[in-house]
Amino acid sequence: MTAEHQRLAVNAAKKIPLEQWGPYLSERQWGTVREDYSPYGDAWHYFPYDHAHCRTYRWGEDGLGGISDFFQNLCFAVALWNGKDPILKERLFGLGNKEGNHGEDVKELYYYLDNLPTHYYMEYLYKYPQQEFPYKKLLEENRRRSREEPEYEILDTGIFDKDEYFDVSITYAKQNARDIFIRVDIRNRYHKAAEITVLPTLWFYNRWNTEDYQDKKPVITSRDRNSVKAAHNRLGAYYFYFQPPQYTLFTENETNLEKVSGTPNKTPFVKDAFHEAVIRNKDLETLRQKRSGTKFAPVYHYLVEPGETKSIYLRLSNRILENPFGGDPAALFQSRKAEADAFYKAVLPANISPEIAAVQRQALAGLLWSKQYYHFDVERWLTTSDGITPVNAGKMNGRNHDWKHLKNQDIIAMPDKWEYPWYAAWDLAFQTIAMALVDPVFAKHQLMLIMREWYMKPDGQIPAYEWNFSDVNPPVQAWAALMVYHIEKDRTGKGDIGFLKRIFQKLLINFTWWINRKDANGNNMFEGGFLGLDNIGVFNRSHSLGGDFQLEQADGTSWMGMYALNMMDMALEIAMKDDSFEDTATKFFEHFVLIAEALNEQGMWNEEDKFFYDTLSIGRSPVQLRVQSVVGLTTLFAVSVIEKKTLAKLSDFKKRITWFENYRLKNNRYWPNEEHSDGEQTLLSLVPQKRLIYLLERLLNEEEFLSPGGIRALSKYHEKHPYTINIGGTDYNVKYDPGDSTSDFFGGNSNWRGPVWIPINYLIIQSIRQYGKFYGDRLLVEYPAGSGKKLDLESVADQLTGRVISLFRKDKTGRRPLHGKYNWFYQKPGNEHLLLFYEYFHGDTSHGLGASHQTGWTSLVAELISELASRPATQAPAAAKQQNVGATSQ
Repeated sequence: MTAEHQRLAVNAAKKIPLEQWGPYLSERQWGTVREDYSPYGDAWHYFPYDHAHCRTYRWGEDGLGGISDFFQNLCFAVALWNGKDPILKERLFGLGNKEGNHGEDVKELYYYLDNLPTHYYMEYLYKYPQQEFPYKKLLEENRRRSREEPEYEILDTGIFDKDEYFDVSITYAKQNARDIFIRVDIRNRYHKAAEITVLPTLWFYNRWNTEDYQDKKPVITSRDRNSVKAAHNRLGAYYFYFQPPQYTLFTENETNLEKVSGTPNKTPFVKDAFHEAVIRNKDLETLRQKRSGTKFAPVYHYLVEPGETKSIYLRLSNRILENPFGGDPAALFQSRKAEADAFYKAVLPANISPEIAAVQRQALAGLLWSKQYYHFDVERWLTTSDGITPVNAGKMNGRNHDWKHLKNQDIIAMPDKWEYPWYAAWDLAFQTIAMALVDPVFAKHQLMLIMREWYMKPDGQIPAYEWNFSDVNPPVQAWAALMVYHIEKDRTGKGDIGFLKRIFQKLLINFTWWINRKDANGNNMFEGGFLGLDNIGVFNRSHSLGGDFQLEQADGTSWMGMYALNMMDMALEIAMKDDSFEDTATKFFEHFVLIAEALNEQGMWNEEDKFFYDTLSIGRSPVQLRVQSVVGLTTLFAVSVIEKKTLAKLSDFKKRITWFENYRLKNNRYWPNEEHSDGEQTLLSLVPQKRLIYLLERLLNEEEFLSPGGIRALSKYHEKHPYTINIGGTDYNVKYDPGDSTSDFFGGNSNWRGPVWIPINYLIIQSIRQYGKFYGDRLLVEYPAGSGKKLDLESVADQLTGRVISLFRKDKTGRRPLHGKYNWFYQKPGNEHLLLFYEYFHGDTSHGLGASHQTGWTSLVAELISELASRPATQAPAAAKQQNVGATSQ
């Protein structure tokens, strides 16, 4: 057992399996719903980036490569100044939703290089320009560009063209859970010497200005030239040790009212005082003389020669230490790095190339860096003021006003700590699958957390995301719970039945909510709205068209079929240990049959196109919305194989489904089961074999869904054949859009009309693999369609996995598809190993788009690598072997 596994075992025994300190500091708190106290609900306008350095937050903190304790009482991050910028670089810059031509977007270069589940070792890299940061240029050019043009990124500004920048590496190594060494390395990548000022900053989250604060105000006080004491009633005392600086600065984490509202400040000790002191020498001596405060930084100023690295060692500990940097401070970092190497050697496949191992490890590092303290009490947010805007009727009756029960204060894995620094229900489900590779206990905790009473609505609805908790995400929690359960069981040999029982009870409540709220006609055909797919539809599916129009969704129905089947599978797994769950398994089995019947026989299948579509009822006349998209492909996801030995042990379940089958067949009713001739396995699926083959013909066609990097969200067929429908006198259109979104649905910052999305690819691959396990070599399909080469379905799944992994692989010229036109930068010496994990990928070129650090669900590539590596090469035909990417034999 590695040292990290031993630490994880200790955490697993805790009620909440967390380390007290971790990367829990957000990378963007401004522009969030939580900080919006306006009457009009425009979070980006109410708290813009320009206010972030001078205005205190109410619900959390943010910083650059930082850490905090798990209640975010005390925070640490690094601030920088290149001698030219108008502000300190304290946080990552990006555009608000209405400032970018494709919505909000971070405009920085930063990378999550390494992390352990317990955060005993963490590496973060930030690239800081030596010329003035191009804030204005990025803002103006993106505002000028249309939706048909690409985003204007920081690498487009030319500021990195000549390597005139610093590599700022921030590395953490814990001595123990409450004793953390920090090293900040500043390397000059330019061919001339350059100056930089570094402020390693410690501060308290400002809770003391809230109405209900009763504790003594925390304080950081000077001890000597190289240490301060941070005292907090609940956290206790911590000591921050630092190597000799040029000088130290104290201030208060208080709003600069003069800048924000024009009200004169009572003292110069405000949140952005360090900016004024370092850059403009304003009140510098006053701040240097101050001996206490709620924000503190030692200040280091260096002239760094070409290629030189300056290192700063710091230490945050709950102990008084006479010689905090005694001996060789680098030794602990080397030791923890070795422990990280040992841990990943133990959990990652041994039979993959170093290149693919690096992809997998960085994906998991980003996922672990995405843990964030999330604090939001909706009732308190609605009924209190932020000290700037009074409580108002607009907010009281506006966004999320009916979610007053929601009171969150937890560490949660975020989709992206800058672009999406708030949890999303289905993102989190996907995140737990990759998390299970390294920390299954935390993965299970996250799935349970979102269904606790302070998250789930009393009626059973799971909160979608903070912009609108009432929006509906696909119900993938049961599927994710099963995936996490089996990943842990496969790795440890023991399945956590207790976890399945606990989450099953919560899922029952949510499943009932879906049945009662999203099946308006009671015909087992479901709605759901946008279902996380933003602009996939011809119109915004979250908004009613009014009148006699009613939408019944192929994906809503398919997700519910998948949900019912997942619940049945979960009940069967539990019933093998506790037969009281047999009845429930039967209930979900029968519900699945009814949903399958509705999907296949009530107008969603188009025999001409051989595809499933949403149907829009106009009065009594249903019209199919003939858009060939992932909406129709979700029908593949509901598939399960029941083994004969399961049926043999659960005799009551077998008796009931046999009766149900006989009854339905006798009365010429739809039946979704298929059995092997030997009776050893039974296949349950929404899609009959004949229709499965039709769908696969489209799925595996490179002129339709199959792209170089995986399955597109919309068929390329619509490039030459845009879809148009007139509804109530208005024309609605969908065309193939392989890159950035050209529509403004849901802010216009993501696009489901052509790009490749890894979570959908993951579901498709898992589903095809399930079909393959049942059909074996009895069902072969052309791959790619029209090639004349036939493969069994498990080999097709291997091929698709290979395409997704290829997004991150170097080609013969050293270029990675995901970097697109920026490969010139990532082929430079020292940058070849750097990866970004984008939200989605261009449907034709495979370059990355959307959020650039979406290791939330793009980290699923790590699980795909493990799965492909576990496949015996002898099982795959020769063509599939060629795609068995990353094998050491290559």
